[in-house]
Amino acid sequence: QVQVVESGGGLVQAGGSLRLSCAASGSTFSITTSGWSRQAPGKPRELVATITKGGFANYADSVKGRFTISRDNAKNTVYLQMNSLKPEDTAVYYCSAFAARNYWGQGTQVTVSS
Repeated sequence: QVQVVESGGGLVQAGGSLRLSCAASGSTFSITTSGWSRQAPGKPRELVATITKGGFANYADSVKGRFTISRDNAKNTVYLQMNSLKPEDTAVYYCSAFAARNYWGQGTQVTVSS
């Protein structure tokens, strides 16, 4: 079993930055890939970024060049640095950790004002 807890959301003006953190606990040795997804009101959940245990990252086209995913394996923590935020980035952001199956956090709200 793996548990993940997100933190770092909040309200920011357009053009600003936020850093989200995702702390994993439990059987963290079994985690292979971690990721961030987001869900805006009335829209389906969208995969934003993923990172493998070896550090290979992948991004949705909508965030490429603005968001950076990273991980600290020693701390069992994954980060999402979000720069040049836009109002359309407003959503609940969820962290996930894949260890035989996906484990999800409760989400953290990110609101970008125009």
